[in-house]
Amino acid sequence: MFRRLDYGLWRRTAHNPVRMLWVVNKDKLEAAARDAEFLSLYDTAIAGLDAARAARNTWWSHRFPHAAGHTIAYFSAEFALHQSLPIYAGGLGVLAGDHCKEASDLGVPLIGVGFMYPQGYFHQHVSAEGWQEESYERLNWADAPVEPALASDGKPCITAVPLGDRSVLVAVWRVLVGRVKLYLLDTDLEENAPWDRELSARLYGGDRETRIQQEIILGIGGVRALRAIGIEPGAFHLNEGHAAFVVLQRIRDLIEHGSSFDSALEQIRATTIFTTHTPVPAGHDAFPFHLVEKHLAGAWGTLGSHRDRFLALGAYDNGGGMQFNMTALALRSAGATNAVSQLHGDVTRRMFAPMWPGLPEADRPVASVTNGVHVPTWIAGELADLFAHHLGSDWIERHDDPELWNGVLAIPDEELWTVRQSLRRYLFTFVRERARHRWVEERVGIPRVVAAGTLLDPEALTLGFARRFTGYKRPELVFHDAERLARILNGPGRTVQIIFAGKSHPADDIGKHHLQQVYRRALDPMFAGRVAFVDDYDLHVAHFLAQGCDVWLNNPRKPMEASGTSGMKAAINGVPHLSIADGWWAEGFTSNNGWVIDGRVSGDNYDAVDAADADALYRLLEEEVVPAFYDRDAKNVPHRWIAVVKESIRTVAPRFSGRRMVKEYAERMYAHALEGKAVTR
Repeated sequence: MFRRLDYGLWRRTAHNPVRMLWVVNKDKLEAAARDAEFLSLYDTAIAGLDAARAARNTWWSHRFPHAAGHTIAYFSAEFALHQSLPIYAGGLGVLAGDHCKEASDLGVPLIGVGFMYPQGYFHQHVSAEGWQEESYERLNWADAPVEPALASDGKPCITAVPLGDRSVLVAVWRVLVGRVKLYLLDTDLEENAPWDRELSARLYGGDRETRIQQEIILGIGGVRALRAIGIEPGAFHLNEGHAAFVVLQRIRDLIEHGSSFDSALEQIRATTIFTTHTPVPAGHDAFPFHLVEKHLAGAWGTLGSHRDRFLALGAYDNGGGMQFNMTALALRSAGATNAVSQLHGDVTRRMFAPMWPGLPEADRPVASVTNGVHVPTWIAGELADLFAHHLGSDWIERHDDPELWNGVLAIPDEELWTVRQSLRRYLFTFVRERARHRWVEERVGIPRVVAAGTLLDPEALTLGFARRFTGYKRPELVFHDAERLARILNGPGRTVQIIFAGKSHPADDIGKHHLQQVYRRALDPMFAGRVAFVDDYDLHVAHFLAQGCDVWLNNPRKPMEASGTSGMKAAINGVPHLSIADGWWAEGFTSNNGWVIDGRVSGDNYDAVDAADADALYRLLEEEVVPAFYDRDAKNVPHRWIAVVKESIRTVAPRFSGRRMVKEYAERMYAHALEGKAVTR
């Protein structure tokens, strides 16, 4: 509807309908109001929205009729819903956003709780030397789809959170995600001290002291905010350890109502689900006990006499000495715990083995629910139309059914290839528009315009590498043998090109160094303009890359990728995965739906592993990927390539959809937790 109203403005506002309505020409609105075809489209859209929010006749209501009236509170430090609300950094937030969207589609009574970061995550600029520079921009509230949440008395909700020797006021904002309501916490209030107003300013900003205060606000403040709004969840889902202080507030509340510590903890375990996303020990937040006691000084209340027992729930030594570990707190307090892929489940059970001394690995209570992506959000419009034509107009409602996707095999190769070519061309139009904007608005030099992708060929085989830049993801692996790669990229009549995108954490200097080296490759004449770096990676950019590339490249150091969802988004769009068998790809690869990079060398000799994996990657490109893409018939259709594309869509779309994922959480965990029986199964 908004595209139809003013397509150019829709593009310039990065698909933000709220911003668009502020700046659209009044004449456009008046013309639309007189256009019967537009009004029909508008009426259909509103009717669809009203029906969706009515939450009648949903999957949840049919599957769990006895759970009517109950809610599940889903706590996460970040949520990626849309580029107009930049309160996300990467994969964790995208997963949380997709989880909320699918819960809405299925009618799962989910309520999200997170942070309203007025400055969001940083904007990325890359200097002429290739160094990442960060800038923060205050959110224009008028352009964002948020509104103040109301307390049970009808007034804007503000709750007090004890923090150290003081109390911090927290305002609550509401976002409607279809049927799901998301409540966001904000400390930027005039009544708070300047340093407390900054607590919710930025995502993952500041030092450990800032981090623990943010996590206290999220956990304790989140529970208090829901109570002030008048919501009493029947179950709590903690998405990563950042939210584990939920447990402290809930134990305190139960003790105040007469429970003993033991019975309170038992009740919390019966109604709490915990999802861990991090296979790296350093990625689990841990704080010195003196820091925990300092900032929880005012939070104990009736729990005070049990302070040592609570602190013991978080006590864990992950190799750096005994500290208060947020993941350990969540593991000991949740009745159901899951990792986010089968392989990640194995890693987690080994990593936290000391939590369950003497218990065989297979019996350690960590299940696996492999991540999925919200298919309606990530599928390209042209592909959606193709699926509607060949799979049925109701394909979205049935998209987690594997049988449905067998119909992809019957789509004529020529039709699918035409769509895939269009999506690649859309990507390059976007890349060039973006580069032109940098040149005009920021006066960047010609080398940076070239590095942004202006010399890329819209007809050439295009690899995409888009993810957080950090050491274990090995963004430079493809350049291990630069001369060999140059020969692959510049093959006569079979050119190949690579688009990189991604941010490094502001404190990750090693990751920034990797980014700088990749950027310099984009400036290197050896690669003849076949390498590009698209800066300021966000949800908007992600859509173009995941839909428009031909191959999705992923080469983490195994087993350090918990799941990875960007490859799922690409695969459902017919962009086959070329990856190490880590995370989701370890269970997603079927031998004919993409490629596995396997150098057959493992161990701690990283140089040897990298050399072997790089060689395996080059061989796959030289012997399989490039030949399949350029082997064309008389009509220029690559049938061998399209066979891989079809298998990619057919095998990934149902199995790695957010619909399958949320149904799995509902059936294995949510229903049991609402009955007070949360158990890992």
